[in-house]
Amino acid sequence: MHRPRRRFGQNFLTDAGILERMADTISPAPGEAVLEIGPGRGALTAPLLDRGAQVTAIEIDRDLAATLQQWPATQDGRLTVIEDDALAQPVANFRLAGAGPLRIVGNLPYNLSTPLLFHLTDDRDSVSDLHLLLQREVVERMAAEPGSRVYGRLSVMLQYRCQVDSLFDLPPTCFTPAPRVTSAFVRLRPHPTPPIPPLNERCLADIVAQAFGQRRKTLRNALASLLDAAAIEAAGVNPGDRAERIDLAGFGRLARVLGQSQTPPEA
Repeated sequence: MHRPRRRFGQNFLTDAGILERMADTISPAPGEAVLEIGPGRGALTAPLLDRGAQVTAIEIDRDLAATLQQWPATQDGRLTVIEDDALAQPVANFRLAGAGPLRIVGNLPYNLSTPLLFHLTDDRDSVSDLHLLLQREVVERMAAEPGSRVYGRLSVMLQYRCQVDSLFDLPPTCFTPAPRVTSAFVRLRPHPTPPIPPLNERCLADIVAQAFGQRRKTLRNALASLLDAAAIEAAGVNPGDRAERIDLAGFGRLARVLGQSQTPPEA
């Protein structure tokens, strides 16, 4: 029996009823390509295979990866196991030849959830949806609306990229070892078209990071190194507001003004 390793943030889901509920929620079509992040002991891998999914499982723990590589499903081509860090390769590298966009599933380690969320949603053309198990506090931040105490950078950037739907909570008793927090199962669906007019996403990321990096300051002060008060007003945003009051559309307007200020004039 594999002993959970703290350095990998391993908390294995062991509740059979919850695992079946998750697999039913994902509901892969026969032959559909699924990328599983951190399969662990294969508790969710098995019901996904039972439903006909074509699973590529990426596991950083070499002992767990070696065990999964002995499964019969690897011999008949239904399961491919890769020993690697999920952050090390673009999602597009895991698309199967001739197959459509990937469906991504995973029980993400709490200590790496934010970088993994940004990494997995970076190439939306390669992904049809994501079903992820995360700390409930992270899911609340992902889905937060302006004015909420947990609304922040993660809320804005993920909502720009995806529709965020919190599905159901899981108590600590569903896991071994039991974490000290409640978990939540969340669905992310990349937007087929941007929810706001097109913009330079790098400018949006810079504006949002700067605004929430000093969230107690007004935008006039927090964004001073990027935009002055007149430019903020030109975006239709009150320079005296703080970041938590600005919705995605407002941040989008600020990003477009920043992009225009960085565009060199034509010769």
